[in-house]
Order: sequence, then C-alpha cells, then structure tokens
Amino acid sequence: MGNAFVDSTQVRCVTEGIYAGSIDPIWNLRPLPQGGVVTAMALRAMQDALAAPTHRLRTLHTTFAAQVADGPVTIEVDVLRRGRTMSHARAEVRNDEASRGHLTTAVFGESRRGFEFTDLEPPAERPHPDDCPSWRDPPPPDVEPFEPMPFWQHAEGRAVRGHAPWEDYEPDRAEVVSWHRFDDPPFLDDGTLDPLGLVVLADTMPGAVGEKTGRESNWFAPSIDLTVHLLAECRSPWVLMHNTARHAGDGYASADMALWDCGPGCDQAPRLVAYATQVFLFTFQP
Repeated sequence: MGNAFVDSTQVRCVTEGIYAGSIDPIWNLRPLPQGGVVTAMALRAMQDALAAPTHRLRTLHTTFAAQVADGPVTIEVDVLRRGRTMSHARAEVRNDEASRGHLTTAVFGESRRGFEFTDLEPPAERPHPDDCPSWRDPPPPDVEPFEPMPFWQHAEGRAVRGHAPWEDYEPDRAEVVSWHRFDDPPFLDDGTLDPLGLVVLADTMPGAVGEKTGRESNWFAPSIDLTVHLLAECRSPWVLMHNTARHAGDGYASADMALWDCGPGCDQAPRLVAYATQVFLFTFQP
C-alpha cells in the first residue's frame, strides 16, 4: 500500500529535462491545488535529474507565476550547476496546455563542517496534540457548517494558540501556533519525514492574518511566492507550527512559519527543522 502524498507527487522522466505527472484533486484548496504540493512535484523532478542522493534539499524558492490546476502537468527541469558538494536546479510545473506555471529554484548540498545553534525560540505553549481542538471539530450549533476543502481532508491541524473564525475575541497579534500532520505521514525508510512534506505543511501561512483580522472571513490569500529553508530531519508525524505575519498593506501580506519537531511523542525539546516565508495577496468574495 502506497502513501497518498508520495504517490500523488510522483513524476516520470519523458526525456532529458522533461517530466510528467498528475496532480490529484484531493490536494485542492479553493479551487486550485495547494501550492506546496505543486512545489513538491518540482522538487521530485529536480532530485531525479540531479541523481545526487547525498545532496540533501537545503533551500528553495517558488514563484507562482501562473495558476496550476489539478490534472496532468509537465515539469521542465534545468540543472544550473552540478557540483561535488552542492548542486542547483530550476523547474517549472505547468498544465499541459499552459505556457507558464510555478517556477522553483532549489539548492541541494552535502553535510559540511560548521557551527551549530538555534537562536529562534519555540512557542512556550506546547500541549500535546490530543489535548488540542482539531480544525475538523464541528462548529457550534449556531454557526452554519461549511464543507472542508479537499486538502484538509488529508492533512490535519490542531490549534494551540489562536481563535476559530466564529469566536468573538479582541484581535491582537498576527500570530497562531498549531500542530500539523498528514493523515498518512510520508515517512522514509530511515524513519524521517519526507522533507517535501515539510514544504507542503509550511505553505499554510495566511492563518496569522486571520487571527489579526478576527471575524472578517470573506477573503482568500493566493500565494505569490514561497521560500523554505530545510534545516534538520523531522522524526515526528506531528509538526509544531509557529506562524506570524509581519506586515499587511496595499493588498499584500508578508508572513513566516517556523516548523518544530518535538519528537515522536510530541514531548521532547523542540528542534527547528524548517523555516519558511512568503508573500500573498488578498482577494475578497462577494
């Protein structure tokens, strides 16, 4: 039996530098696939083209130049540099009939000698996910239920700090903390979480703006870009996510996400495994 995320992001080489894949609608948001999933397909194609298993993914930047819908896609890979200890590549994912899509540049590198420290503080509140309300819990009886987007039927969030859209509260900081996981976590043979899964979980940053704006809920936030730094291996299915928004103005917002591994039982000292940032724009529904 395969893994839903791994299977959905597989690609096959058609000819040198050209790959084919298909995005399953189970990863759709409103109404397009979640951008992190599309980025993961680009990264799988780059990994295959580089064929350098000791070069781990270190950093990536995706520009969402044009929409990519579910269904068949073409991934065009350009190996920019194939080095002894570090390699660079670029890939574009687009629908077969489209001229443009999502463009990702990534750097892969071997382990190196250097300094080790983490100067970012994890959230002070870290209750176990079992003790936190799930985003899948039904709303109160006086709130009209809503149909969950397909993506969130395959990935779950549990709130640590923040409020549901229907809660009456005084908005303060643009900051939320939550646990995230895949229903079927994509673990590799060595017991670590597929780092491409962290890329997907990181692409959930508008929540901090929702915390700041309170009950103003008729907006959606398409991504303009996504940058992710992969810092360490993750060995827990649950990832502690600390999401803040630094600025919103002129129809755009800048946000970030720190991803912490608290161990398989979610009770160990937090380890920073990834850091992400992005800019998104606002669109408003009638």
